[in-house]
Amino acid sequence: MLKKLLATLTAAAVCFGPATVLLSVAVLASPAIAACAPGSLIVGPIPDSLTATTRNGETVTLNRQQLTHAATIITVGGQTDGVGRAGVVIALMAALTESHLRMLTNTGTYPESANYPNDGDAADHDSLGLFQMRPQAGWGTVAELMDPNYQARAFYGGPAGPNYPSPRGLLDIPGWQQLDPGEAAQAVEVSAYPDRYQNYQPVAEAILTALTRPAPSSGGGNGGDVVVPETTRVVFPLPEGSWVRTSPFGWRTDPITFETAFHSGSDFSAADGTPIFAVADGIVTHAGYTGSWGGLIIVEHTVGGERVASYYAHMWEHGIHVTEGMTVTAGQHIGDVGSSGKSTGAHLHLEIRPGGTGQPAIDSDQWLTDHDAEGITGGNASRASCTLSGGGR
Repeated sequence: MLKKLLATLTAAAVCFGPATVLLSVAVLASPAIAACAPGSLIVGPIPDSLTATTRNGETVTLNRQQLTHAATIITVGGQTDGVGRAGVVIALMAALTESHLRMLTNTGTYPESANYPNDGDAADHDSLGLFQMRPQAGWGTVAELMDPNYQARAFYGGPAGPNYPSPRGLLDIPGWQQLDPGEAAQAVEVSAYPDRYQNYQPVAEAILTALTRPAPSSGGGNGGDVVVPETTRVVFPLPEGSWVRTSPFGWRTDPITFETAFHSGSDFSAADGTPIFAVADGIVTHAGYTGSWGGLIIVEHTVGGERVASYYAHMWEHGIHVTEGMTVTAGQHIGDVGSSGKSTGAHLHLEIRPGGTGQPAIDSDQWLTDHDAEGITGGNASRASCTLSGGGR
């Protein structure tokens, strides 16, 4: 493992601005242009393994979990203005060198780090995670640094980075685009072994090529080949104090047909127009009017290393505030409560589907409870059925 020194210099970010364009690998062929181009690198299916060769000829084989972390680094880089393909390659080089793309605990210094999802233990001073960032150097708390998404954001830095202005992330290094990629990685990591990063550039390039694909021209809505950054934050999808549990997951009397039927979601009654929040970071794979669902949004997430899709149903068409392909964050306002489709009153029909879109639903209310969703205690705890807000599929 690499020894770290505290970075103390600060600088303004290289470039920033609204992200408005999706960029494919082909568009990002020129690092000089890509470094300051807004947009997103689109990550496709993650293979079970990938073998590549380092600059010094060593063969490296990465497993699916390591490649999932790489996908997080790529996706966060694509969402961060000013990073582009060149910056993502540098971040992958750094994570490969520091941790071999593993989320590492440090139980010798921080025993609590083992309480978070991880890929093993290490003991390099007080370093943690993919980029071996140090709480004592100001990179973040143990909880923050055991979140792959947070570590990627911290590495990229810039005005929107969680560590701005110090320690410096990549965007805080003046002229980083003109540096050798290994030198740029060293400028962020400030390692005692500055020459090791260059060795992993071919591997980083191979990962980026294998995991990215051109942006789709139109959304398919099934989300089957979308990979999203990991998240450790889960929130309840309605504002505190605005909702009441009405019709739970499971068998019930359908409020429209009055026949016994299985209810695949959890219904939460709320006033028409109440904001609906994304339950976790993710990518929107469907946003539109769909039969008995009415206005439906589907968001794909990676929670605790597991693919999960969340469904939000019965919005009015004007109450859908996201589009397919959009990246959202936990707690983001994505829509408004409505009563469209198969519905008898204003409510949110929420489904959680482990494995992704189209997979069997589980009890979403219980899932939110199990994941300590922020705001889950802010509503009425009653589980009584209410036909005025019971319509789901």
